[in-house]
Amino acid sequence: MNHLIVCLFVGLMACSGAKAPTPQETKAGPLPVGGMVAAANPLAVEAGLDMLRQGGSALDAAVAVQAVLGLVEPQSSGLGGGSFLVYYDANSGKVSSFDGREAAPAGANADMFLSEDGKALGYLEAINSGRAVGVPGAIDMLAVAHSEYGALPWEALFAPGIKLAEEGFTVSPRLAALLKGYGHRAQLDRNAAARAYFFLPDGSALPEGYLRKNPDYAATLRAISANPRALLEGPIAADIVAAAHLDPRPGTLTLADLKGYHAQKREAVCRPFKNRQICSAPPPSSGGIAINSIMGILENIHFSDAGAKDPQNWHYFIEAQRLAYADRDLYVADSAFVTVPLKGLLNSAYLKNRAALISPTKAIFHAEAGPPKDVFSPEEMEERGKDNTDEVPGTSHFSIVDGVGNVVSMTTTVESAFGSKRFTNGFLLNNQLTDFARYPYDEAGKPLANAPAPGKHPRSSMSPTLVLDKDGGFYMATGSPGGNSIIAYTAKTLVGVLAWGLSPQQAIDLPNVVARGDVTRIEGPRADPALIPALVAMGHQIKATRGENSGLHIILAGPDGVLIGGADPRREGVALEP
Repeated sequence: MNHLIVCLFVGLMACSGAKAPTPQETKAGPLPVGGMVAAANPLAVEAGLDMLRQGGSALDAAVAVQAVLGLVEPQSSGLGGGSFLVYYDANSGKVSSFDGREAAPAGANADMFLSEDGKALGYLEAINSGRAVGVPGAIDMLAVAHSEYGALPWEALFAPGIKLAEEGFTVSPRLAALLKGYGHRAQLDRNAAARAYFFLPDGSALPEGYLRKNPDYAATLRAISANPRALLEGPIAADIVAAAHLDPRPGTLTLADLKGYHAQKREAVCRPFKNRQICSAPPPSSGGIAINSIMGILENIHFSDAGAKDPQNWHYFIEAQRLAYADRDLYVADSAFVTVPLKGLLNSAYLKNRAALISPTKAIFHAEAGPPKDVFSPEEMEERGKDNTDEVPGTSHFSIVDGVGNVVSMTTTVESAFGSKRFTNGFLLNNQLTDFARYPYDEAGKPLANAPAPGKHPRSSMSPTLVLDKDGGFYMATGSPGGNSIIAYTAKTLVGVLAWGLSPQQAIDLPNVVARGDVTRIEGPRADPALIPALVAMGHQIKATRGENSGLHIILAGPDGVLIGGADPRREGVALEP
């Protein structure tokens, strides 16, 4: 764990007394060197630190981190994927959210993941189809954010990624293990370009320590550095469309779909928790709503002083999850297409009523969604089908603080491991549209909020999260990969730090506990031996697992201005200072 003393701004003044630079002023000169980067691969962390050493902002570092992650951790995120970013501006004290979620093409329809017989496509059939490829938005989102909060020139941010791609990087243990154990089974080798890159001539997967060069990726980064929309317009865009139209099950993506895509700056979803403020991403992410629902419910619960050692405290956390997930599953989708009752779901009286459903000693038999009163009429409620979306674990998360206290919390993804398995210009395309419900109606025939539609963004669980202190200053950045479990993983760290008094690393190291639905998954090897029997005695249905695929990365501002980092040992990340 690394520590760094920095001057953290709280919106009005720095600890030195000097006025923080505005975004316009930062572009006129470098920022003070300082801060921290926490991400899932040391090479990506180093790229971000390189930007901070050059006087770059947290946003500059985020661009460099993403460019390298897409090279060294292609199974999780990349140029061909999407992301959400939450940003704390130290000068104003404001929190903003940037939406780089992939969009469905104009040719999408509600039945796009149904087979000829009207049944939902199987898992591999869906994710490996051209229909799964959405318009990639991560780079466009970073460009939009950089135009407001960057300090270094855009073209300078890709130098570490270009160098690594040209000179080569060594295949990490995690990438090698996934290629060996999953590559053939997931049909990554069926795409000719992917097979040539990820496998040796004899068909075996790239081994750990193999020096892999990727000149095509370097060329793509150079194109992006010259034109931030190089993935959406021009020759690379044409290659993306061509790859999406390959067999099996070609998609409908067009050049017009790519050219028409524009990442958006949105208002973050923020809600108080005790004397702090928790902010995360708005729809089409469900993270900001679900995270704040869990914490808002728990604000009405009294935890014992024993913290993580008390099974009853875990019982409360599980029940709050179950109630929040039930609401999230029913109500949250792309708010441009369906009504999302954000204010109703996060209303204090509503969350107090939800908390009242939790018994201190007995598990809820089955957690149902709300409804939030005075938000929907009974007729509208009847039109909401019970969600059947199956989001798979994947993704990557990183947290960054720069030398004046600007902060980035960013979650980024190509969806499932290795995305759609379609490879072009040195990178993989996403399979993000399988975050839509594969079957657009529930068993009663009611339409689902998260059904596919032309131009719609699939609902996401990405939960890049910032916590502000009582004075509006930065306190904590957190987030994780993991499909719909992201919400549970991220909430665990908030509970661990804010309610149980743990350090970032201690909170990360807690067992992952995911309670979406009637069965709760618990990371058995990390759990106290007494925990599961105690929960079963309360009536919980428990499934003990060997591992949960989190990748939590946290930066916390200590009371003395020291930054404290934490990195998930379940992946390969680190948290380092410049």
